[in-house]
Amino acid sequence: MSDFTAGPLFSSPVVARHSANPILSPGDVPYGPAMVFNAGVTKFNGKYVMVFRNDYGDEHKGIVAPHHTTNLGLAFSDDGIRWEVQPEPIWSWQDEEVIRVYDPRLTVIGGRCCMCFAVDTKHGLRGGIAVTEDFRSFEVLSLSLPDNRNMVLFPERIGGKYVRLERPMPVYSRGGRDRFDMWISDSPDLSYWGNSRLLLAVEDVAYANDKVGPGAPPVRTDKGWLTLFHAVDIDRSRGKNGWEDSWKKRYTSGIMLLDLADPSRIVGKAEAPLLAPEASYETSGGFRNDVIFPGGMILEPSGEVKIYYGAADTVECLATAHVDDLVRLCLEGSAGRVL
Repeated sequence: MSDFTAGPLFSSPVVARHSANPILSPGDVPYGPAMVFNAGVTKFNGKYVMVFRNDYGDEHKGIVAPHHTTNLGLAFSDDGIRWEVQPEPIWSWQDEEVIRVYDPRLTVIGGRCCMCFAVDTKHGLRGGIAVTEDFRSFEVLSLSLPDNRNMVLFPERIGGKYVRLERPMPVYSRGGRDRFDMWISDSPDLSYWGNSRLLLAVEDVAYANDKVGPGAPPVRTDKGWLTLFHAVDIDRSRGKNGWEDSWKKRYTSGIMLLDLADPSRIVGKAEAPLLAPEASYETSGGFRNDVIFPGGMILEPSGEVKIYYGAADTVECLATAHVDDLVRLCLEGSAGRVL
Protein backbone atom coordinates (compact mmCIF):
# COMPACT_ATOMS: atom_id res chain seq x y z
CA MET A 1 0.00 0.00 0.00
CA SER A 2 1.15 3.56 -0.73
CA ASP A 3 0.87 6.69 1.37
CA PHE A 4 -0.55 9.71 -0.42
CA THR A 5 2.01 12.36 -1.28
CA ALA A 6 0.75 15.84 -2.06
CA GLY A 7 2.46 18.52 -4.13
CA PRO A 8 3.44 18.99 -7.78
CA LEU A 9 3.09 16.06 -10.18
CA PHE A 10 4.87 15.66 -13.50
CA SER A 11 4.45 13.54 -16.61
CA SER A 12 6.84 10.70 -17.38
CA PRO A 13 9.65 11.57 -19.83
CA VAL A 14 8.73 8.53 -21.96
CA VAL A 15 5.51 10.20 -23.17
CA ALA A 16 5.25 13.20 -25.49
CA ARG A 17 2.31 15.48 -26.11
CA HIS A 18 1.52 15.93 -29.80
CA SER A 19 2.39 19.28 -31.33
CA ALA A 20 -1.11 19.49 -32.87
CA ASN A 21 -2.82 19.53 -29.45
CA PRO A 22 -5.63 20.02 -28.85
CA ILE A 23 -6.53 17.69 -31.72
CA LEU A 24 -10.25 18.44 -31.23
CA SER A 25 -11.69 21.65 -29.79
CA PRO A 26 -15.23 23.07 -29.59
CA GLY A 27 -14.51 25.29 -32.60
CA ASP A 28 -13.89 22.18 -34.73
CA VAL A 29 -17.45 20.96 -34.18
CA PRO A 30 -20.09 22.56 -36.43
CA TYR A 31 -23.05 22.38 -34.03
CA GLY A 32 -21.63 24.58 -31.27
CA PRO A 33 -20.78 22.69 -28.07
CA ALA A 34 -18.90 24.52 -25.33
CA MET A 35 -16.73 21.48 -24.55
CA VAL A 36 -15.68 18.35 -26.48
CA PHE A 37 -13.73 15.81 -24.45
CA ASN A 38 -13.41 12.33 -22.89
CA ALA A 39 -13.55 10.59 -26.26
CA GLY A 40 -13.37 6.93 -27.09
CA VAL A 41 -11.01 6.21 -29.99
CA THR A 42 -10.33 3.02 -31.92
CA LYS A 43 -9.51 1.66 -35.37
CA PHE A 44 -12.51 0.20 -37.16
CA ASN A 45 -12.93 -0.82 -40.80
CA GLY A 46 -9.68 0.83 -41.85
CA LYS A 47 -10.33 4.21 -40.19
CA TYR A 48 -9.58 5.85 -36.89
CA VAL A 49 -12.92 6.51 -35.20
CA MET A 50 -13.57 8.96 -32.39
CA VAL A 51 -16.81 9.23 -30.44
CA PHE A 52 -16.62 12.27 -28.20
CA ARG A 53 -18.70 13.92 -25.53
CA ASN A 54 -20.39 17.27 -26.28
CA ASP A 55 -21.44 19.57 -23.45
CA TYR A 56 -23.24 22.80 -24.26
CA GLY A 57 -23.27 26.32 -22.88
CA ASP A 58 -21.17 29.45 -23.39
CA GLU A 59 -17.43 28.94 -22.97
CA HIS A 60 -16.77 32.70 -23.02
CA LYS A 61 -19.15 33.35 -20.13
CA GLY A 62 -18.27 30.18 -18.29
CA ILE A 63 -21.82 28.84 -18.47
CA VAL A 64 -22.69 25.18 -18.89
CA ALA A 65 -26.20 24.18 -19.90
CA PRO A 66 -28.15 21.56 -17.90
CA HIS A 67 -26.95 17.98 -18.13
CA HIS A 68 -29.74 16.89 -20.45
CA THR A 69 -28.05 18.84 -23.28
CA THR A 70 -25.09 16.44 -23.35
CA ASN A 71 -24.78 14.21 -26.42
CA LEU A 72 -22.17 12.28 -28.41
CA GLY A 73 -20.35 13.37 -31.58
CA LEU A 74 -18.44 11.43 -34.23
CA ALA A 75 -15.23 12.02 -36.17
CA PHE A 76 -13.08 9.98 -38.56
CA SER A 77 -9.39 10.19 -39.37
CA ASP A 78 -6.86 8.58 -41.69
CA ASP A 79 -3.89 9.23 -39.41
CA GLY A 80 -5.32 9.57 -35.90
CA ILE A 81 -4.30 13.24 -35.75
CA ARG A 82 -6.44 15.22 -38.19
CA TRP A 83 -10.16 14.60 -37.73
CA GLU A 84 -13.20 15.02 -39.94
CA VAL A 85 -16.10 15.81 -37.64
CA GLN A 86 -19.51 14.64 -38.79
CA PRO A 87 -22.14 17.38 -39.22
CA GLU A 88 -24.52 16.25 -36.45
CA PRO A 89 -24.39 14.49 -33.09
CA ILE A 90 -24.88 10.73 -33.32
CA TRP A 91 -26.59 9.84 -30.05
CA SER A 92 -28.61 11.53 -27.33
CA TRP A 93 -30.72 9.32 -25.06
CA GLN A 94 -33.49 10.98 -23.07
CA ASP A 95 -36.77 9.52 -21.88
CA GLU A 96 -38.86 9.39 -18.72
CA GLU A 97 -35.94 7.73 -16.88
CA VAL A 98 -32.73 8.55 -18.78
CA ILE A 99 -31.24 12.05 -18.57
CA ARG A 100 -28.10 11.69 -20.71
CA VAL A 101 -25.32 9.41 -22.00
CA TYR A 102 -21.67 10.50 -22.00
CA ASP A 103 -17.99 9.47 -21.67
CA PRO A 104 -17.85 6.82 -24.44
CA ARG A 105 -15.13 4.14 -24.62
CA LEU A 106 -14.68 2.10 -27.82
CA THR A 107 -13.45 -1.49 -28.12
CA VAL A 108 -13.55 -3.69 -31.23
CA ILE A 109 -14.36 -7.29 -30.33
CA GLY A 110 -14.91 -9.95 -32.95
CA GLY A 111 -15.46 -7.45 -35.76
CA ARG A 112 -18.05 -5.41 -33.86
CA CYS A 113 -17.50 -2.07 -32.16
CA CYS A 114 -18.64 -2.06 -28.56
CA MET A 115 -19.15 1.21 -26.74
CA CYS A 116 -19.15 1.57 -22.98
CA PHE A 117 -20.79 4.73 -21.69
CA ALA A 118 -22.04 6.44 -18.56
CA VAL A 119 -25.75 7.14 -18.27
CA ASP A 120 -27.40 9.48 -15.79
CA THR A 121 -30.88 8.36 -14.79
CA LYS A 122 -33.43 9.72 -12.36
CA HIS A 123 -32.58 6.86 -10.02
CA GLY A 124 -28.82 6.76 -10.21
CA LEU A 125 -25.69 6.75 -12.36
CA ARG A 126 -25.33 3.59 -14.44
CA GLY A 127 -22.74 2.13 -16.78
CA GLY A 128 -23.84 0.83 -20.16
CA ILE A 129 -22.54 -1.31 -23.00
CA ALA A 130 -23.85 -0.89 -26.53
CA VAL A 131 -22.81 -2.31 -29.89
CA THR A 132 -22.82 -0.56 -33.25
CA GLU A 133 -21.78 -1.29 -36.82
CA ASP A 134 -22.33 2.18 -38.31
CA PHE A 135 -22.12 4.65 -35.34
CA ARG A 136 -25.65 5.76 -36.14
CA SER A 137 -27.68 3.12 -34.37
CA PHE A 138 -26.73 1.58 -31.03
CA GLU A 139 -28.07 -1.62 -29.50
CA VAL A 140 -27.81 -1.42 -25.71
CA LEU A 141 -26.70 -4.79 -24.36
CA SER A 142 -26.29 -4.05 -20.68
CA LEU A 143 -26.93 -1.42 -18.00
CA SER A 144 -25.41 -1.78 -14.55
CA LEU A 145 -27.04 -1.14 -11.22
CA PRO A 146 -26.43 2.32 -9.74
CA ASP A 147 -23.90 3.61 -9.00
CA ASN A 148 -21.25 2.46 -11.45
CA ARG A 149 -19.38 4.08 -14.32
CA ASN A 150 -16.10 4.40 -16.27
CA MET A 151 -16.42 0.94 -17.75
CA VAL A 152 -13.97 -0.34 -20.37
CA LEU A 153 -13.84 -3.68 -22.17
CA PHE A 154 -10.86 -5.88 -22.98
CA PRO A 155 -10.60 -6.42 -26.77
CA GLU A 156 -10.90 -10.22 -26.62
CA ARG A 157 -12.35 -12.96 -24.47
CA ILE A 158 -10.07 -14.16 -21.68
CA GLY A 159 -10.64 -17.70 -20.46
CA GLY A 160 -13.81 -17.78 -22.54
CA LYS A 161 -15.28 -14.71 -20.82
CA TYR A 162 -15.67 -11.06 -21.71
CA VAL A 163 -13.89 -8.88 -19.15
CA ARG A 164 -14.39 -5.27 -18.13
CA LEU A 165 -12.87 -2.77 -15.74
CA GLU A 166 -15.20 -0.45 -13.85
CA ARG A 167 -15.45 2.08 -11.03
CA PRO A 168 -18.40 1.55 -8.70
CA MET A 169 -19.17 4.35 -6.27
CA PRO A 170 -19.86 2.85 -2.80
CA VAL A 171 -20.33 5.99 -0.72
CA TYR A 172 -21.59 4.33 2.46
CA SER A 173 -19.10 1.48 2.63
CA ARG A 174 -16.12 3.77 2.02
CA GLY A 175 -16.98 6.20 4.81
CA GLY A 176 -19.61 8.46 3.25
CA ARG A 177 -17.14 10.29 0.99
CA ASP A 178 -15.32 9.97 -2.31
CA ARG A 179 -13.13 6.89 -2.06
CA PHE A 180 -13.76 5.01 -5.27
CA ASP A 181 -11.65 2.12 -6.54
CA MET A 182 -11.19 0.10 -9.74
CA TRP A 183 -12.87 -3.30 -9.99
CA ILE A 184 -12.87 -6.10 -12.58
CA SER A 185 -15.83 -8.26 -13.66
CA ASP A 186 -16.54 -10.84 -16.34
CA SER A 187 -19.46 -11.98 -18.47
CA PRO A 188 -20.41 -14.88 -20.75
CA ASP A 189 -22.32 -12.65 -23.18
CA LEU A 190 -21.67 -8.90 -22.59
CA SER A 191 -25.07 -8.63 -20.90
CA TYR A 192 -24.83 -10.38 -17.52
CA TRP A 193 -21.87 -9.44 -15.37
CA GLY A 194 -20.47 -10.87 -12.17
CA ASN A 195 -17.45 -12.47 -10.47
CA SER A 196 -16.47 -8.94 -9.47
CA ARG A 197 -13.15 -8.37 -7.70
CA LEU A 198 -11.22 -5.37 -6.44
CA LEU A 199 -8.32 -4.65 -8.81
CA LEU A 200 -6.76 -1.33 -7.74
CA ALA A 201 -7.61 0.68 -4.62
CA VAL A 202 -7.05 4.37 -3.97
CA GLU A 203 -4.51 3.53 -1.29
CA ASP A 204 -2.46 1.58 -3.85
CA VAL A 205 -1.66 4.76 -5.79
CA ALA A 206 0.73 7.22 -4.17
CA TYR A 207 -0.61 10.23 -6.08
CA ALA A 208 -4.33 9.60 -5.39
CA ASN A 209 -6.41 10.27 -2.30
CA ASP A 210 -9.89 10.46 -3.84
CA LYS A 211 -10.51 7.86 -6.54
CA VAL A 212 -8.95 5.61 -9.17
CA GLY A 213 -10.68 4.01 -12.11
CA PRO A 214 -10.37 2.80 -15.69
CA GLY A 215 -9.07 5.02 -18.46
CA ALA A 216 -8.70 3.69 -21.99
CA PRO A 217 -9.50 0.07 -22.89
CA PRO A 218 -6.41 -2.13 -22.36
CA VAL A 219 -4.17 -3.25 -25.23
CA ARG A 220 -2.33 -6.57 -25.49
CA THR A 221 1.46 -6.71 -25.31
CA ASP A 222 3.80 -9.69 -24.91
CA LYS A 223 4.30 -8.76 -21.25
CA GLY A 224 0.67 -8.22 -20.31
CA TRP A 225 -2.37 -6.03 -20.82
CA LEU A 226 -1.15 -2.43 -20.96
CA THR A 227 -3.74 -0.53 -18.94
CA LEU A 228 -4.26 3.18 -18.34
CA PHE A 229 -6.18 4.41 -15.32
CA HIS A 230 -7.28 7.76 -13.95
CA ALA A 231 -6.14 8.84 -10.50
CA VAL A 232 -7.65 11.76 -8.58
CA ASP A 233 -6.35 13.78 -5.69
CA ILE A 234 -8.35 16.39 -3.84
CA ASP A 235 -6.99 19.44 -2.04
CA ARG A 236 -9.57 21.39 -0.03
CA SER A 237 -7.45 24.55 -0.28
CA ARG A 238 -7.88 24.79 -4.04
CA GLY A 239 -10.33 27.48 -5.06
CA LYS A 240 -11.66 28.66 -8.38
CA ASN A 241 -9.85 26.56 -10.98
CA GLY A 242 -12.06 26.74 -14.04
CA TRP A 243 -15.55 27.93 -14.82
CA GLU A 244 -17.02 26.70 -11.56
CA ASP A 245 -16.87 28.63 -8.29
CA SER A 246 -14.64 25.94 -6.82
CA TRP A 247 -12.80 22.95 -8.30
CA LYS A 248 -10.60 21.14 -5.79
CA LYS A 249 -9.58 18.01 -7.73
CA ARG A 250 -6.69 17.09 -10.01
CA TYR A 251 -6.91 14.19 -12.47
CA THR A 252 -3.81 12.36 -13.70
CA SER A 253 -3.24 9.19 -15.71
CA GLY A 254 -1.38 6.18 -14.40
CA ILE A 255 -0.31 3.01 -16.20
CA MET A 256 0.01 -0.64 -15.23
CA LEU A 257 0.33 -4.14 -16.71
CA LEU A 258 -2.21 -6.88 -16.05
CA ASP A 259 -1.57 -10.60 -16.49
CA LEU A 260 -2.60 -11.85 -19.93
CA ALA A 261 -4.34 -14.98 -18.67
CA ASP A 262 -5.63 -13.51 -15.38
CA PRO A 263 -6.15 -9.74 -15.71
CA SER A 264 -7.25 -9.54 -12.07
CA ARG A 265 -3.52 -9.83 -11.26
CA ILE A 266 -1.32 -6.72 -11.57
CA VAL A 267 2.14 -7.69 -12.81
CA GLY A 268 3.60 -4.17 -12.95
CA LYS A 269 2.63 -0.59 -12.17
CA ALA A 270 4.46 2.69 -12.64
CA GLU A 271 4.82 4.40 -9.30
CA ALA A 272 4.47 7.94 -10.70
CA PRO A 273 1.89 9.35 -13.13
CA LEU A 274 2.28 8.74 -16.84
CA LEU A 275 0.52 12.03 -17.63
CA ALA A 276 -0.06 14.90 -15.22
CA PRO A 277 -1.57 18.32 -16.06
CA GLU A 278 1.23 20.58 -17.28
CA ALA A 279 0.37 22.03 -20.71
CA SER A 280 -1.62 25.27 -20.91
CA TYR A 281 -4.66 23.51 -22.41
CA GLU A 282 -4.68 21.18 -19.37
CA THR A 283 -4.14 23.75 -16.63
CA SER A 284 -5.97 26.92 -17.68
CA GLY A 285 -8.97 28.23 -19.57
CA GLY A 286 -11.04 25.07 -19.23
CA PHE A 287 -14.27 24.11 -17.53
CA ARG A 288 -12.30 22.18 -14.87
CA ASN A 289 -8.59 22.83 -15.00
CA ASP A 290 -5.88 20.33 -14.01
CA VAL A 291 -7.73 17.39 -15.53
CA ILE A 292 -6.33 14.64 -17.76
CA PHE A 293 -8.68 11.76 -18.53
CA PRO A 294 -7.47 9.00 -20.92
CA GLY A 295 -10.18 7.41 -23.04
CA GLY A 296 -8.42 5.79 -26.00
CA MET A 297 -5.18 3.90 -26.56
CA ILE A 298 -4.02 2.45 -29.89
CA LEU A 299 -0.91 0.31 -30.35
CA GLU A 300 0.44 0.84 -33.86
CA PRO A 301 2.43 -1.81 -35.80
CA SER A 302 5.54 0.38 -35.38
CA GLY A 303 5.31 0.09 -31.60
CA GLU A 304 4.04 3.63 -31.19
CA VAL A 305 1.21 3.98 -28.68
CA LYS A 306 -1.32 6.75 -29.29
CA ILE A 307 -2.99 7.91 -26.08
CA TYR A 308 -6.12 10.05 -26.43
CA TYR A 309 -7.25 12.07 -23.46
CA GLY A 310 -9.65 14.80 -22.43
CA ALA A 311 -7.96 17.94 -21.08
CA ALA A 312 -9.52 20.38 -18.61
CA ASP A 313 -12.92 18.81 -19.40
CA THR A 314 -12.93 21.02 -22.51
CA VAL A 315 -10.76 19.66 -25.37
CA GLU A 316 -9.42 16.37 -26.69
CA CYS A 317 -5.67 15.75 -26.91
CA LEU A 318 -3.09 13.19 -28.01
CA ALA A 319 0.15 11.93 -26.49
CA THR A 320 2.50 9.27 -27.84
CA ALA A 321 5.07 6.85 -26.46
CA HIS A 322 6.76 3.61 -27.49
CA VAL A 323 5.21 0.44 -26.17
CA ASP A 324 8.57 -0.88 -24.92
CA ASP A 325 9.08 2.24 -22.82
CA LEU A 326 5.61 1.95 -21.32
CA VAL A 327 6.07 -1.72 -20.46
CA ARG A 328 9.47 -1.03 -18.93
CA LEU A 329 7.99 1.82 -16.89
CA CYS A 330 5.43 -0.58 -15.40
CA LEU A 331 7.90 -3.39 -14.68
CA GLU A 332 10.59 -1.15 -13.22
CA GLY A 333 8.05 0.56 -10.99
CA SER A 334 7.13 -2.80 -9.46
CA ALA A 335 10.64 -4.28 -9.17
CA GLY A 336 11.02 -6.15 -5.93
CA ARG A 337 7.41 -5.53 -4.89
CA VAL A 338 4.51 -7.92 -4.48
CA LEU A 339 1.35 -6.44 -6.00
